[in-house]
Amino acid sequence: MTDSTTNQAMAGNSITGHGRVAVVDIGSNSVRLVVYDAPARLPIPMFNEKAACALGLGMAASGRLNPVGIPKALDSVRRFVDLSRAMGVDKLEIVATAAVRDATDGPDFVAEIEKLTAHHVRVLSGEEEAKMAALGLLSGVPDADGIIGDLGGGSLDLVCLENGKFGKFETLPLGHLRLMERSDNNPEKAWNIVREEFSKLEWLKEVNGRTVFAAGGSWRSIARIFIEQIEHPLHVVDNFWIDPEVATPLLHILGGSVKHRFKKIVGVPEKRNETLSFAAIALAGLMEAATPARLKFSGFGMREGVMISSLPKDIQKQDPLISACTTMNERTGRFSITGDELLEWMAPLFPDETAPETRLRLAACLMSDVGWNEHPDYRAEQAFDRVLRVPYAGLRHTQRAVLALTAYVRYNGDPGDKLTAPVMRLLDDGQLQWVWLTGLALRLAHTICGSAPNILSTTRLRVDGNTLSLDVEGDDHHAMVSDAVQRRLKTLAKRMGLKSKVV
Repeated sequence: MTDSTTNQAMAGNSITGHGRVAVVDIGSNSVRLVVYDAPARLPIPMFNEKAACALGLGMAASGRLNPVGIPKALDSVRRFVDLSRAMGVDKLEIVATAAVRDATDGPDFVAEIEKLTAHHVRVLSGEEEAKMAALGLLSGVPDADGIIGDLGGGSLDLVCLENGKFGKFETLPLGHLRLMERSDNNPEKAWNIVREEFSKLEWLKEVNGRTVFAAGGSWRSIARIFIEQIEHPLHVVDNFWIDPEVATPLLHILGGSVKHRFKKIVGVPEKRNETLSFAAIALAGLMEAATPARLKFSGFGMREGVMISSLPKDIQKQDPLISACTTMNERTGRFSITGDELLEWMAPLFPDETAPETRLRLAACLMSDVGWNEHPDYRAEQAFDRVLRVPYAGLRHTQRAVLALTAYVRYNGDPGDKLTAPVMRLLDDGQLQWVWLTGLALRLAHTICGSAPNILSTTRLRVDGNTLSLDVEGDDHHAMVSDAVQRRLKTLAKRMGLKSKVV
């Protein structure tokens, strides 16, 4: 971490605000600003802007930063620092990676930034960069087991993960920009370079039968290509996985392609076309050396690792999904009914659920009022889309589908509709039944209490033989049981194969 005293002195105490964290990432290919709205465990980016500066272009031959990219990078960093201050950022981290670290004129470049911005620049070592990438992945997949590779323009950072614990690590000069230059833009030569570099890492064999986690912008572009090629129903890169037997042939095709073939692929920026073949070769080489059972892509990497490492320790320990859903509930909910209140009230319907199922049900409860301010005709549709694509780390695609369909049912949608049909194939019959029960129970709960707190606790669901009962306390219980409550109780009971009764 950057020394806080030095940071404050150089910043002139001008970076103050409301718990927001900003990261300026000076990479080999681009300079990017991401502003996160803390103090949630995994804040959603409030602002994200990138400037393509190509600082690492030509470094393989010259050993110096690209002279054309330096002025643009300086202007971009100064703009990003000014924006951060205007946005009321509480903590600003400026980090530089492989290009600045390895260039002979890197120290001069850093000194110029610090002079222009009055803010400290942290030049990450190869070890720090690799471990920050791993920390970004672990923010959403705390028990990750295998190896994470984070590909930048200048380097490939590798960290072996043993059920969430850091293992061996290495930084290789295989960034897509550097690999293109080292190979003289020759894919065949690039293959030889990649295989030679990976042959030095005997410990890669330990990944056999486990998972390769791929991070970095170019590898995420490859994930989008895979999603299109296999017609995967969910266009979300984070936690998208593919069988190596399917991925490897596609990577070989991409690694032998010329750049114009990529221009019409949806979601692949044109700037990446020039080096995408070399990114594919690097990934194919890693797969060849590690022989994993699964290739999984992460939407979170080094920048998220830097951001998370700047948060208080107690926040770092929070469950990222529940923390994010709690934040959403606090900001978008109408009243103050809690997820725990809904969770406990519904519990009699799920007597045998596992801890992961309870966690997912709590997430569904926390997001169950997400569509209240939409037009009534579109609440189900809007809630489904919003939940399906929430930018939360670590959610498997099946879990995304389960939560989104649950929100759809909660707003009276039918999972058999044309809208939801593509993601329905991600679920089995047991998961679909869970969706129906959870969604209908949430609809009933919100009808009973109007989404207000401390009302559900005066009622209780109970399964007794072939009957689902709603017990209501108090002398004025008739006021609690409207026709709508009766109908929705009956619908829920019917889905369970039971009769319904109000007691």
